[in-house]
Amino acid sequence: MQQSVVPELAHTHTRPIHWLATATALAAVVALSSVLQPGSATAAQSGPEAKPAPATTTPPDPTGVTFPIECGPTEAIVQKKASGDLDGDGNPETVAVVRCDAGSGTPPNGVYVLTQASGAKKPRVVATLVDPKDRLTVTDFTVRDGAVTATLLGYSSSDVPSCCPDVKDHAKWQWKNDAFIRSTPSGAQSV
Repeated sequence: MQQSVVPELAHTHTRPIHWLATATALAAVVALSSVLQPGSATAAQSGPEAKPAPATTTPPDPTGVTFPIECGPTEAIVQKKASGDLDGDGNPETVAVVRCDAGSGTPPNGVYVLTQASGAKKPRVVATLVDPKDRLTVTDFTVRDGAVTATLLGYSSSDVPSCCPDVKDHAKWQWKNDAFIRSTPSGAQSV
């Protein structure tokens, strides 16, 4: 067996100075990573005239909001609402399921995301997740962990009566890359 020309490696035995150097390096990495983070995404409009809104803790109230739904002589009503921070900016958004207040039948739903800047009189619609023109009815609606999930009932053709949707779909929306992206939740099955 040939003897090594290099003496025993000194760094194979840990000493307190090694632990101190490691702890110092780790603290420097943590401190640097907290300073060098990208800006958070928001559902608010951006541009040269847009100003960031201060953080609010009260979710927007959909009462009195003008939704982009055509109801003719009837009014739009909010059937369901849920709130949560969907875009990670620390401010809650409200998601509202809205339909026309028709006396009978199954009017389609619209699903809208609302935000409200601090000091603004009313919230505003920043996204449409389900357009009423798609003739869908929303059930099992939730906002949880930054995502909106819903079961959507629809029609396989225009010949199917409005009373009796024959298609069931599950949808999930999440804020990614400055937009709400729709996907199918894991474990969901369509009929």
